[in-house]
Amino acid sequence: MNDGPSTEKSDLETIRVWDPALRLFHWALTIAVVGAWGLGKFGPDVMTLHFYFGYAVLGLLGFRVIWGFVGPEHARFSNFAYGPWAILKYVFGMFSRSPSYWRGHNPLGGLFVFIILGLLAVHAATGLFADPEDYVNVGPLAGYVSAATSLAALSLHDTLSWVVLGIVVLHVAAIGFYNKWKRENLVRPMVTGRKLVRRAR
Repeated sequence: MNDGPSTEKSDLETIRVWDPALRLFHWALTIAVVGAWGLGKFGPDVMTLHFYFGYAVLGLLGFRVIWGFVGPEHARFSNFAYGPWAILKYVFGMFSRSPSYWRGHNPLGGLFVFIILGLLAVHAATGLFADPEDYVNVGPLAGYVSAATSLAALSLHDTLSWVVLGIVVLHVAAIGFYNKWKRENLVRPMVTGRKLVRRAR
């Protein structure tokens, strides 16, 4: 299903790609991540709300892992776990100025899903063990590790916050690229669940 020079309308169909639970997860995770990041950088000194948003991120990630194995076809990890060759082949053809009409996540998008889920999991988990030594904003699991480990978790948590920002900016840029360059709206399907794709052969 690589980009081609042209696609006849008869070769296309509109199908339900993203199920309601996956769409709700996507937008809830967006709110939780943005909320946690904003409160972490610009919120009050007592970061109770930041922690709550972090817990929400962990809960949503837990759901996504389960849904990745038992959810509908396009939500399952096996549906977009592509090998290196498939990813490279897609990358070399992705700059064609035509929609890809891909069913579900394309190989590059699938790789991004694994990266962002793993990154968010590590980022949120380090927050659980972080201890800034202010006796207020202490992670709930900080007491189970050494002081040195808590400080290391805090440092890693802060560093990863900027990596999360970078990956979010990259995600938004990719959406803009597909919209402007490839004339493919990736936001609408995540709202309606329906997407114009190539017919299955």
